[in-house]
Formats: sequence, structure tokens, C-alpha cells
Amino acid sequence: MVTPGPAKKLSIYVDETEKFHGKPVYEVLIDIFFKRKIIGVSVFRGVAGYGSDGVFHTSKMLELSTSMPVKIEVVDSEEMINKALPDVYHVVEKGLVEISDTNVVKCCRNAPQKNEIKEGHMKLEGKAKMLRMIISEDDQWEGEPLYEAIVKRLIMSDIAGATVYKAIAGYGPHKRYHKKKTLATHGELPILITVMDTEEKISRVIPILDELVGEGIVVLSDVNVIKYTHRDVGAEGI
Repeated sequence: MVTPGPAKKLSIYVDETEKFHGKPVYEVLIDIFFKRKIIGVSVFRGVAGYGSDGVFHTSKMLELSTSMPVKIEVVDSEEMINKALPDVYHVVEKGLVEISDTNVVKCCRNAPQKNEIKEGHMKLEGKAKMLRMIISEDDQWEGEPLYEAIVKRLIMSDIAGATVYKAIAGYGPHKRYHKKKTLATHGELPILITVMDTEEKISRVIPILDELVGEGIVVLSDVNVIKYTHRDVGAEGI
């Protein structure tokens, strides 16, 4: 089981149409990680992107795109990730496989260490921290979806921004496989919330997440912001 501290994040990017022995590659990878006893895996479908062919793809309402990128993400110990890599290499013929260092702040019901909270506004550039939370779409907080409650508190904490992704397949510590079904509006699929800000700002929200996230995983990574732009909300015409 993953415990708070240093860990590895394995990210795999493939086309959703890619097959391995007649089965979608992302489903084959989920089976591999399950058999390898990886604590959990999430699959996210892109809404736009392009690959080595240079062809731009986008998903639109009422349009069933069959060539969108899919991201499979796993966080576990270096030992567990390394055990799964030979199988991943065998299955992924086309795509990108990436391994990066990360730091688990909270996993399942393990409480993170609370860092010192500092005040002050910042300009997001250079070295920063990326906070990633994976919870269930069915998780609630005081009658509202947990991911909405988390985003609202991130806004209150003056975090630069947050992005919420909904998975199309995955499983967690309970080892129950979930997959998006046609016309289904909700279920137990993973939700990924990604936040990027300075270390001081991220330290402020960790105790808040400790209170909100009863079951899930929270990881922290070092990043280097190359460019950060946003609209001027006070400008005319916006």
C-alpha cells in the first residue's frame, strides 16, 4: 500500500482506438496493474489533442469521436512501478510512457503532515508545486459533489487555478473495476483535480484537503512553470 512520502507516477498516453489482441490498450493496462497489485489506476479521455501524425482531434457535443487521446495514470512505490514496466512496454506499441518523481501527501485514510501556512500573493513562474487529488465522482461533502466543494475552497484560498478531469475507467484500493457506460450520468469513476501554485499556497490547502478527503489519494510534485497567462477579468469586452 502506498504511504505518504516519495513515490513514482507512471503516465501512459495512447490513442483510445489502439487495441492489444482485440481489446482496448487502456483496459489491458488496467488488468495488468490489477494483477500486479498496484493500489489504483485512473484513465482519462482527452477532449482535444494531436499526436505524431500532426492531425488535430477534438470531441464535440453529439459527436462520437473515436480518435481521442487517453491518459492512464498510476501512483505507487518505485518497486511496484518497476515490476509492472515490462508488461507495459510489451502492450504499448504506440504512445508515450512517462515516469516522474512525486510525493504522496495523503493516500486513502492516511493523514498528511500539516505544513506551515504562509500568507502572500504570488506571480506564478519558475519553481512551483503541483497538487493532484484523485477521488470518486460519487463522493459528497455536505450534500454537494466533493470535487465542487474542493474547488470552492481552493478559490477561497486564492489558489491560481484548478482543473477537474472525469475518468472513463479505473479502479481503487477496493479493487472494483469501473467503466463509463453509455448514457450513464454518474457512478463510481475517479475524478482528478489538478492544482498548481507556489509551495506556500499549496501548504495552505493541505490541511483543508485533510478534512475534506476521507478516501482518495493526494500527491505533490515539483514543477517548473515555463509560461503562465490568463485573461484580465477587468478588461472591456470580456
